[in-house]
Amino acid sequence: MNRYKSLLEIFWVASRLGLTSFGGPTAHLGYFHQMYVQKKKWLDEKTYADLVALSQFLPGPASSQVGIGIGILRAGIMGGIISFVGFTLPSVIALILFALLLTGTTIGDSGLIHGLKIVAVAVVAHAIVQMAKSLTPDLKRKTIALFAVVITLFWQTPFTQVSVILIAALVGYLLYTQQTHHDESISKFAISKKTAIFSLLIFFILIILLPIIRDFSDSYWLALFDSFYRSGSFVFGGGHVVLPLLEQEFVPSGWISDEAFLTGYGATQAVPGPLFTFSAYLGTIMMGWKGGLVATFAIFLPAFLLLIGVLPFWDQLRHSSKVKGAIMGVNAAVIGLLISAFYFPIWTSTMITASDFALAAILFFMLAYWKLPPWVVVISGALGGIMIGLI
Repeated sequence: MNRYKSLLEIFWVASRLGLTSFGGPTAHLGYFHQMYVQKKKWLDEKTYADLVALSQFLPGPASSQVGIGIGILRAGIMGGIISFVGFTLPSVIALILFALLLTGTTIGDSGLIHGLKIVAVAVVAHAIVQMAKSLTPDLKRKTIALFAVVITLFWQTPFTQVSVILIAALVGYLLYTQQTHHDESISKFAISKKTAIFSLLIFFILIILLPIIRDFSDSYWLALFDSFYRSGSFVFGGGHVVLPLLEQEFVPSGWISDEAFLTGYGATQAVPGPLFTFSAYLGTIMMGWKGGLVATFAIFLPAFLLLIGVLPFWDQLRHSSKVKGAIMGVNAAVIGLLISAFYFPIWTSTMITASDFALAAILFFMLAYWKLPPWVVVISGALGGIMIGLI
């Protein structure tokens, strides 16, 4: 009975966070610290810092991985699953409903939708500025970011982006070999090394076999699952970075239009919870509500498998200077990927008139300097788009 009570408590607390956590991964980590460390005291400061560090090390949604890790500490792997469901479900439901509304009406032709696309311009620009300060502070990492921009703009394929990430990891590994880590804390997670290795095997088997099986199959469901699974497997640096990977997967192939893609990305800023739930919107646009659920499961699955696979070994890995150097290279490349996605498709399909640029500048100012909540910015952008449509 105590176990069920613990799982219910995890679900209740995670659901409250899923309904109220606006502002993206960094803000989510602040909410988590306040709730789990300060208020509930489910873990101490050092253990929380370990989980945050691990979320930066692994590909996937940083805040979701921290929430999953806290659930695992509290009630094992089932606790991690319950924590994930509670935090993610509210935004998944909201975005699936929005996608169904979009496909069932003519709302897609309205100024409101154009306003949401302009919101995407402001949000991604703000993310680039904020992330670049910490991820590309020196000339070497700025150069890696430039390399990523140029390559991904010239060769716009999903494999190009994965190749850039791998090359950046190698360059970081070679350039930053003297990184040190002074934190001596050690965290214990209730996952056996046997379970961890099995989880990692599943991750690599899926990443290798899914594209091969897809080539010999005409199943749209398999293609959908493969695309979202690979996107979730190669996203370093937070939720905004999933944008270029998903755009390259679905827009050039005609699965979804530029307009529908950016509309959903803008709408995602209006809901709380992880940005990865953008996948629920995309899946619903392409394959209905069932597609939304499959896409959500597929894009978050790598985060689960990798987290479970790495937790027992994390304390050793995080003290490796070479591993840390590789991650520094990857993080620099992430900035380049974001800049590339900012130009195409966001800028090229949205910034049409001077009025569009003026509204984007206002929304950016609201985010960067007035520090207004994202939902206020989204509503302002939607209303601004309607006004531009009436001019």
